[in-house]
Amino acid sequence: MNEIVGSHDLLLVTLDTLRFDVAQESMESGLTPELARVVPGGRWKRRHAPGSFTYASHAAMLAGFLPTPTEPGPHPRLFAAAFPGSETTGGRTWAFDAPDLPSGLARAGYHTVCVGGVGFFNKLTPLGSALPGLFAESHWEPSFGVTSPTSFESQIERVAEVVARAGDRRLFLLVNVASLHQPNWFHLPGATREHGDTRESHAAALRYVDRHIGRLLTLMRRPCFVVICSDHGTAYGEDGHTGHRIGHEVVWTVPYAEFILEKDL
Repeated sequence: MNEIVGSHDLLLVTLDTLRFDVAQESMESGLTPELARVVPGGRWKRRHAPGSFTYASHAAMLAGFLPTPTEPGPHPRLFAAAFPGSETTGGRTWAFDAPDLPSGLARAGYHTVCVGGVGFFNKLTPLGSALPGLFAESHWEPSFGVTSPTSFESQIERVAEVVARAGDRRLFLLVNVASLHQPNWFHLPGATREHGDTRESHAAALRYVDRHIGRLLTLMRRPCFVVICSDHGTAYGEDGHTGHRIGHEVVWTVPYAEFILEKDL
C-alpha cells in the first residue's frame, strides 16, 4: 500500500448488509456476472466484519480495520493509524498519523468523498452526520436511501459528477450501497410489501447491484485500487433472528474483494 497510496485513486464500496453465503452462492450460480469479472478468481474472500451494524463497522473500517480474514492471524492491514504496539501494522501497511483514514489520506493529498446510502450517512441528525463528517465532501439524498428501488443508480449518477470535477487531485471515494438493506422486497419480481423481506429478496437486490456496478467501476480513473466488501450481514429467521446488531454467524461473516483497475473493463 505504500506504493499504491499517492499513485492510485482509492475506491471503497460497502455493500451494506450483504451476507457472505448469499454473495458466494450468487456468484457460483452465475447470477452476478459483473462482480465475477472483477472479483479475483471469481470467489469472494470469507472475512469477519469489524462490527455487527453499519455505524460500528464503518467507524472501524474508516480507522483502517477492514474485514478480517477468517483464518488464524495476525493479518497485516492495508491501512493503519499510528498506534504503539499494533500487531497488524506490517511493512506493507500504509500507516497514517491521524485519527481516521479520510483525514490521513487528505494529508497525503487526496480529495475525500463519501456518497452515502443508509441512514447513518443521511446528515439529517448529528449521528447521521458523524461518518460523512470525516470526508471533505459528502453526499446523501432520499433517492440514495434504503426505500428507493433505484438507489444504486442514483448514487452512480452522483459519482459521475464527483469524478468529472475531481481535477488532478487523487481521489478517495466511499460508496455505501443501501440496496441490500431492508426493505429489499421490491427487488424480487412478483413480491409485494406483504411478502416482506427474505433471503431471496436479499439475493435479488444483489443482482440489481450487479447490473449497475460495472458502470461505477468504469467511471473510476485509472489506476484505481478498489475494495468491495460488506460491512456486516443480516439474518432472515436463522435461529429465530431477524436483522443485525447481533452476534450471529450470518451477521459476522461477510464477502470481501480487493483489486486494481488498470485498464477499461
